[in-house]
Amino acid sequence: MSNKKSYFGGALAGIKTLLTGMDITMGEYATRKITEQYPENRKTQHIAERHRGTLVMPVDENGRNKCTACTLCEKACPNGSISIVSQMITTEEGKKKKLLMDYQYDLGDCMFCQLCVNACPQGAIEFVKDFENAVFNRNALKQHLNTPPSQEEMEQYAENARKAAQKAAEAAKSEQVKKEEK
Repeated sequence: MSNKKSYFGGALAGIKTLLTGMDITMGEYATRKITEQYPENRKTQHIAERHRGTLVMPVDENGRNKCTACTLCEKACPNGSISIVSQMITTEEGKKKKLLMDYQYDLGDCMFCQLCVNACPQGAIEFVKDFENAVFNRNALKQHLNTPPSQEEMEQYAENARKAAQKAAEAAKSEQVKKEEK
């Protein structure tokens, strides 16, 4: 009889397989362990340089965001995890520009591809190495990154708009007078 077909041959093959597994187990038992005690070693935790954890919007020295609400990051995001709400305002010089009202970022939908950061011409957003993002409610993953404009700033923009409208009306009126004089 062949060794493979006999009862004792099967038993010997089983013992051989068991010893092979035990050899691997004993080898792992003897190696040095590299387990890190995660909650206790937060201060010394090594995080890779290229790690992308959470999107943030840093502020400048005046405490304002650098975002100009150009929506390039929103357009570059492949799955729509960025939503930008802006409003047209009038500056003191009478020029119109966009003002960022709300920059909403959904961490739960983000793929951490960094396309939004690469698309931003002002460098207004960046990824930080934060990795503790576990929450019980998915709504907690929706974040508002910008600092909204204050009530005083909005009143100033409204006053600028009134002055610009008044100046435009006066210019139109003087133009009308010039046409009538001709």
